[in-house]
Amino acid sequence: MTKLKCIAVDDEPLALDIIEDYVSKVPFLELVKRTENAIEALQMVQEGGIDLVFLDIQMPELTGIQFLKIANGKADYILTTAYSQYALESYDLNVSDYLLKPIAFDRFYKAVEKVHNRLKMQVPTEIPPIQPLFAAAPVKPVAAPVQDFIFVKTEHKIQKIELDDILYIEGLKDYISIFTKTERVITLQNMKKMEETLPKDQFIRVHKSYIIALDKIESIERSRISICSKIIPIGDTYRDEFFKHIDNKNI
Repeated sequence: MTKLKCIAVDDEPLALDIIEDYVSKVPFLELVKRTENAIEALQMVQEGGIDLVFLDIQMPELTGIQFLKIANGKADYILTTAYSQYALESYDLNVSDYLLKPIAFDRFYKAVEKVHNRLKMQVPTEIPPIQPLFAAAPVKPVAAPVQDFIFVKTEHKIQKIELDDILYIEGLKDYISIFTKTERVITLQNMKKMEETLPKDQFIRVHKSYIIALDKIESIERSRISICSKIIPIGDTYRDEFFKHIDNKNI
């Protein structure tokens, strides 16, 4: 089994002890360095050969957010912090996961497993030679893993929303409303940014003011979509693309 080469960066020795212990329990991880020096860690990442970085956000010389911006996408990152207010900014920087201290092992394992599965899909496999009598069985392509949540900033907090809970999103003048199975979440955001953030195989914009979850559609009648008793119009600009998606799923 090919192991992911990891480094742990934190200015708290106890936090490093916990990460080191957790890594030792996961067979597909190898901790090549633990350090309290963010500059040293950044140099290692920029030199290459590091697959995954466990990165604390609040450090004296270089914050985790600054680290991410300088590293510019090299390696995968799992942020570790005791402060939830950085969640939204880290999400915008495309980190793999965000772990709040104290970190439970099951939550740690879920985060590293997600990275491991995604990287496995990127490794090219050797094509077996064609046998003279028997053709190799066709191999179905494996779908890339999708994100399963987003963070949005509300009036008083940063809130995590599971994508599976979202029914539809309504855009208003200066903010958007996210309607879930249990609540309505209002956030200062624009529809274009939200449309770009959401997975395109799960969500589609059907109107200048509406993005819907495809799997939550109950019925479609003429130019109207019904989701949980809410009637959502289909705009002329989005009609062709929407029905193209629907036609692909017809039987």
